[in-house]
Amino acid sequence: MFMFNIVSNHNSKINAPKKYTMEPLSLVREFIAEIWNKKDTSQLETYIQPAYTIFLDNTDPWEGKTIDIETFKTRLQYSFSSFPDIHFNIQSAVADGDAVAITWIMTGTHLGNIGAFQATHNTIETFGSTIYHIKDGKIAGHSQVFDRTRVMHQLMKQK
Repeated sequence: MFMFNIVSNHNSKINAPKKYTMEPLSLVREFIAEIWNKKDTSQLETYIQPAYTIFLDNTDPWEGKTIDIETFKTRLQYSFSSFPDIHFNIQSAVADGDAVAITWIMTGTHLGNIGAFQATHNTIETFGSTIYHIKDGKIAGHSQVFDRTRVMHQLMKQK
């Protein structure tokens, strides 16, 4: 995580540096780029709190649960194994205090099983919105909606 050292000069006195964490909008953008798009889970602790709550995420087995970092990594691996080339393209992003809302387009190729649902090798494209909740400079949870029905139609489409 980037840390900024700010030194203020007030009345010709130099105060001790204050540490500021990355602002929320940059934090979320970098989290999507590094963790989801580059699939670099080694830096997950940089972006999320040790206790991460999935407040709303329909049909997600972790919806309503607070999970630790290792469980979050497991959650990521389910997505990465099903869609190894999963990619999120942020369309818009707005920060309001300790919340960051993004809209996105997700693309990927279904190369791994989703539970008992066998890999189809079909490509998908869908869209959604996520609100990330920020606490003490890290992401503490999210609320998300996206068009899973569209994904299922694309996966079931015959080639």
